[in-house]
Amino acid sequence: LIVPDTRQPFFAEMAHAVEQAAAERGKMDKHPPSLGTAEASGTDRKNETPLLPSAEAGPASTPRCPPPGSAIVDLPILITTTEPMMRTRRPTTTLDDQRIPVRAKLAAAWTSFVFLYAYVDILAFFKPGVVDGILVGVIWEFDVSQTLLTLFLALMAIPVLMAALSMTLPARANRITNLVVASVQVPFAAFNAVGESWTYFYGLGVALEVIILALILRYAWTWPRTVGGHGDHDHQPGP
Repeated sequence: LIVPDTRQPFFAEMAHAVEQAAAERGKMDKHPPSLGTAEASGTDRKNETPLLPSAEAGPASTPRCPPPGSAIVDLPILITTTEPMMRTRRPTTTLDDQRIPVRAKLAAAWTSFVFLYAYVDILAFFKPGVVDGILVGVIWEFDVSQTLLTLFLALMAIPVLMAALSMTLPARANRITNLVVASVQVPFAAFNAVGESWTYFYGLGVALEVIILALILRYAWTWPRTVGGHGDHDHQPGP
């Protein structure tokens, strides 16, 4: 029996069980076996005595022979080693970085732009004097009216609709629409910070909006092309 390391509980128990089984078999045959291990005790080694040849000692070159009538018993051999067990290395894996279609990138960018645009206006309500001006019917320098609110709704609907149009329009119309609308939105976003006293708040909001619009322009400008076909499969950017 060959085991890698008897210091491990599994192999130690297995070696002890083999030693006991061999000893029982030797008793049944009236020839008790001996099984040597690295941690053999005195009790185990006493089983070696009956197997020793009883011939008188002679010269070193004289072979020893077992007494007449004795039998030769094949004993199990336990060989132990302290070398570490061979372990199979697990193959390294990498995350699957799937390619995102251009339409999905554009729709995600317009959705982020809408949320950012809305939250800037919502947080602006906490600015002192804003709510008081709304209650008396004034927004910035304009009187609150149905025409003004309709205009605001139309301006807010543009990026909202672009999130849906970016996923549904054909490739050529999609690319042109995104280039035109995003280009118009850049100066409109910058206009929101004109004349505002809270430069940090509105400056950060405008900067983030412009960054998203720049990504939209880049995605649309570098829309992949295919040779002699349709779809978003080629990585070659178009002019």
